[in-house]
Parts: sequence; structure tokens; C-alpha cells
Amino acid sequence: MKKIISLITILLFTTQVFASYILIPMDAETQENHLKAYGITYWTLKQELKVKWLLNYRGGSFLLPDNEAIQRECKIRGVSFEVLSNAKAESILEDISSPSKNMEAVILEKAPNIAVYTPKGKLPWDDAVTMVLSYAEIPYETIYDKEVLEDGLLLFDWLHLHHEDFTGQFGKFYRNYRTAAWYIEEKKQAEALAESLGYAKVSESKRAVSLKIRDYVVGGGFMFAMCSATDSFDIALSADGVDICEPMFDGDGSDANYQAKLDYRKTFAFKEFILERSPMIYEFSSIDMTRKRKIPKETDYFSLMDFSAKWDPIPTMLCQNHTALVKGFMGQTTSFTREEIKSNVLVMGENRTNGEAKYIHGIKGKGFFTFYGGHDPEDYTHKVGDPKTELDLHPTSPGYRLILNNVLFPAARKKKQKT
Repeated sequence: MKKIISLITILLFTTQVFASYILIPMDAETQENHLKAYGITYWTLKQELKVKWLLNYRGGSFLLPDNEAIQRECKIRGVSFEVLSNAKAESILEDISSPSKNMEAVILEKAPNIAVYTPKGKLPWDDAVTMVLSYAEIPYETIYDKEVLEDGLLLFDWLHLHHEDFTGQFGKFYRNYRTAAWYIEEKKQAEALAESLGYAKVSESKRAVSLKIRDYVVGGGFMFAMCSATDSFDIALSADGVDICEPMFDGDGSDANYQAKLDYRKTFAFKEFILERSPMIYEFSSIDMTRKRKIPKETDYFSLMDFSAKWDPIPTMLCQNHTALVKGFMGQTTSFTREEIKSNVLVMGENRTNGEAKYIHGIKGKGFFTFYGGHDPEDYTHKVGDPKTELDLHPTSPGYRLILNNVLFPAARKKKQKT
């Protein structure tokens, strides 16, 4: 009996010593499904277990407590993992903590509650974020104008803005699609929704929504936006109290000399931009680089900036990847004019051919925002009616990884930030 007890004790001890952690590597060589790896990390946090995000270690790997359930989930979802002993994990963490290494171990504590601001009836593949959240098996809820105006954002830690037009100009689709059945129906639905919420015009309801989202971020929320939701959001904030819509959009004329009435102090990221007045031009303002860039698809890449993991953990976290060079992709808002970005906003990804910014981040009050230009990281020129992207064909997509970095960002242990 004593021998049996001793054997059990030895087995328990050796199990603790030799198999106490799971490493989910995120480098290019060993991880077969980077995107679903984020889902495993989120799932682990939902089990009320803490995770260490190893910044700049093998592509931004994750260190999880070892148990059979996590190993099983990794196998089911096709995520590569390694089982580490206590000694090996401690050795890795010691190496990461060295002042000579540009690495850091950030503790992820709680799975964030995720909201996607999107119109009712939109399918998951209409938007890159909903698509990758679904693929990674990360749960989210959809909200829209009514929920936002009724303070529904207070229930969420992280908010994504679908490719929305917050200016009330219906995406500037007027020239090409004003006679299309879908455009007419969406315009009618938007006008009916605005009226039901007590607003005479869609531009007024969207501005009210923009102000609520602004308050959410200032109060400590995390906001992520792509494509036209980036610049149209800032334009709506700058035009508070100013009519910038022509009659085909809201039934009456715009304010005289409205450009001079914009207040750039109210925006999150952009300054001194010039609005595109013509309803026949598929563009909101000079912020977007789409019509100004002359870059062939074959050479269209943007570079991620290199930050100090120990001194600048937030941008380091948001830039974790298995490559520093990411394929470019287009959108209504493809990228941002460098000169029109405020000085307190951080450029995290840029095209070095023309200096345009692709991926930017900033602090607003107690909260954070990230703007990412383009529509779909694996569909270069996504157009209305194009088929959905099959992420099973792109499980290691660096462009999609940037989205998921932002999803996990609110889970990190908080440090006091300057406002």
C-alpha cells in the first residue's frame, strides 16, 4: 500500500513538473491555424482561467494552464499546441523578462463582451470582423441605432463598427446604385428607423449615434472600426450641428460654406480634411487614399511598426503577427492620408511606398480606438455582390490576425493610462 501511495505521489508530482502549461505558438513555422488560436484563447478566458500573451515570442504566442479540456479543444479546432513542463515555461518567461529582449508577458484576465454595430439582416460574411469572429468561434452580439441610443453599449467591453456611413449619405452609393432595388430599400429602411427614433433625417440620427459611441469610448470602452466606418465616424463628429448632406440624401440643401464650420477638435483621429461635396463621387473626404494611391496589387503591402514590448505594450499587442509585412487590401476607405492624422494618434501600419497609414490607434478619455483601412484582408477589391471569403482557405492570414489582436486587447490586465 505504501508503495502504491508513493507511486501515485510521484506520478502527481511529475505531472505537475513536466506538463503544467500549454503553449499555443503563433509563429509562421509551427501554427497551422492562427485565427482559431485566438478562439481557443478566448474560450480559455471564458472558463475563468488566466492566459499569458507572450508578446514578440514566436509571433505572439499564448501560454495557457494545461488541462485535458483545452487540449481537446485545440485538437477539435485544428490549433497547434505544445505541452510544457513547469521548468520549460519558467525558462521561457525568464528569457522574456530579460531587459535585453524586446518581449513581454501580458496577463489576459477576462473574456470581453463583444458587440458589433451592424444593420439588422446583415449576414456574417458582409463584414470581415463578424466573419473572423464566427470562424474563430468567438461569440458576439449585434446592436444598432436603437440599442446604442438606449445606452445598450454599457453592456459591452468591445465594439466593432460595421462598414457604416455615419454622415447620412447612404454610403455615397448614389451615382452607381441609386436605381438599384437594394439601395432604394435600404434607404427607405434607414429613413423609417430614424423617424421611429424621433429624428427627421438619417443624418441626424447617425450623428446622435456617433455621439453615444464617442461617450462610450471616453468612458472606457474599446472601439474598433474598418473601412468607411473610420472616416465617416470622425466626419459626423466634426459636423455636429452642421448639415453636410445634399438634397438627394436628406430632402433639403446643405449649409452654406459647411466646410468652414467643421470642428476638428471633436474628432478622434483626423484633422484638417476636406469633404467631398459631389454626390456623384464615391468618396467622403480627403482622409481616404483610395483615389490618390497608384500602387499595383502585386506590390501593395503595408509594414507593421516595431514597438518596445516592455514600454509600449498596447501597440505591441495590437501588432502581434508572424510577419511584419502584410498584404494590402482595398475598401471604400482603403487607407489614411498621413498629414491629416492628429499628432497624438499612433500609426501602427503604413505603406512605405507612399507613406499612407493603414492601421492606427489612439486613446480617447479612458478608452481606446483602432482604425483599420480596407474592407477584407483576403479580398483585395471587395465589391458589392462579391462572394464571401472562405477563411478555411486563409487560416494563417496576417491581415485578419490584426483584427483578432484588437478583440483580445480588452482582456489584458489594465494599467493606468494617460488621457
